Amino acid sequence: MKIFTSQSQKIGKIGEDIAIKFLMKHDFSILETNYTKKWGEIDIIAQKNHKFFFIEVKSVSRSLVSTVSENIEGDDNVIRETENDYQPEDNMHPWKRKRLARTVETYLISQRVGNVEWQFDVLLVYLDLKTKRARVKVIENVIL
Repeated sequence: MKIFTSQSQKIGKIGEDIAIKFLMKHDFSILETNYTKKWGEIDIIAQKNHKFFFIEVKSVSRSLVSTVSENIEGDDNVIRETENDYQPEDNMHPWKRKRLARTVETYLISQRVGNVEWQFDVLLVYLDLKTKRARVKVIENVIL
């Protein structure tokens, strides 16, 4: 078991735990977490409807504020993020995607799953540690 010492590592671990709960709530089976090779790591490997999902989790801690507003549907208490230029998906550099592609390929070969359908997704987890709330955004079928 990994021991997380820095604040960013702790936030990352919380984000991964939330992502796992989110996926399980949406009927995914979690096959592995933190699949690691020398050249890369995949945060979550899941399966749903005989399809493999390789998932990178990007977490960021920021304040989420509840604001009462009226929109077209008339919903109240809409969650809105505070202004912040940093987006967690900004860390998906081309070199990282290349390393992730190699790690996915290694996993598929090592599991001898043959020609299966798979996709790579990024789950963005926005954490508000003060209110203990989180919001998950899914970016599906990212090209590696």
